[in-house]
Formats: sequence, structure tokens, C-alpha cells
Amino acid sequence: MFNDRSTPLSLLQTRRSGKPRDLIAPGPDDDQLREMLQIALRTPDHGKIAPWRFVIVPQERRQDFAALLDAAYRKEKPDAGRLELESMQQFAHQAPTLVVALSAPVIGSKIPLWEQELSAGAAIMNLLHASHALGFAGGWLTGWPAYNEDVRAAFSKGQERIAGFIFIGTPGRPQEERPRPAYDSIVSVWDS
Repeated sequence: MFNDRSTPLSLLQTRRSGKPRDLIAPGPDDDQLREMLQIALRTPDHGKIAPWRFVIVPQERRQDFAALLDAAYRKEKPDAGRLELESMQQFAHQAPTLVVALSAPVIGSKIPLWEQELSAGAAIMNLLHASHALGFAGGWLTGWPAYNEDVRAAFSKGQERIAGFIFIGTPGRPQEERPRPAYDSIVSVWDS
């Protein structure tokens, strides 16, 4: 959890993903979640077309979400075992807050699809930064549910695709820093 809000750089230097299965209550209240999502909307957006959308899955609808995952999984994998089906239940019920992020390209726009998809990813990153700034942790998952057609159809309109399931809550255990790539292995100076 982010504790030192003294500088914007300290916020960015300490943000890390929380494992959704480890995120516990409290999660953001309605006003905090609205603030996070408003920050997500401040994303670079060539053409001002907002090629992303967010759907909140409230706690009282989590069992419906679990039922959707269960039905879609059984349809795709009729021989699914108990553990596979239990994992769908666990997926649906992790963390106190769930936001489904959608890539919502504007078809026919002069803005290339690739730029629209990058903007959707940036909007999600802004949501994660905002959750960290408010003292929560967020985890961005995709996995099987993001690519299943029945799950996509339950949340999307037209050409939209699920970019991720964003789980937000309070870390239930200390978050450990993970290894990061070495600067020199990622950053270079163009010398041609």
C-alpha cells in the first residue's frame, strides 16, 4: 500500500500490482471508485474518441458474474473438473472491487486501431495509478474469461473486447517488490 504521498515520483516509484486473490476489504467506496475512474479518463487519446469503456461489477452482482463464468466454461469445456469450476468461482469473487475494462475501438475512425488499443491500456494504467494513490492496490488480469466469447458478449457492445478485469482492494499481506528489467537491457540511445 502506498503510504508516502509526498511527491508524485514516490507514488510512481512504489506502485506495484496486487494479487487479486490477496486483496481484501476495504475496497474503495463509490466516491473513491468514481474518482479513480475519472482519473482513468485523463488518458492520452488521439482524436478524442475515448476508445475504452469501464463496467463496474458491484458486490451484489458477483454471484451472477460467477454463474456467467461457470456456464461459459462448461459450454467450452463440457468435461471440466471440479477444480477448474471452483477456479471460476474464485476468479469472480476475488478482491472487494471489480471493474471490467473494455477496449472500445471507434471503427471507421482515422485513428489507427493500434493507437486506440494503446490508449485503452493507458486508461487501465491510469486506473491502477489512481487506486495506488488512494491507498489501495489493483491487479489487472485477463486469462480465459477475457477471451471467451460469451463473457465478452455479457459486457461489450459491437467490436469491444475485454482488455482486463481490474480487481481493487487492500493488500491482505505485505506486497513484495518483484524483479524489474535492468535499465540498460531496455533503454538505448539511437546511434544510426
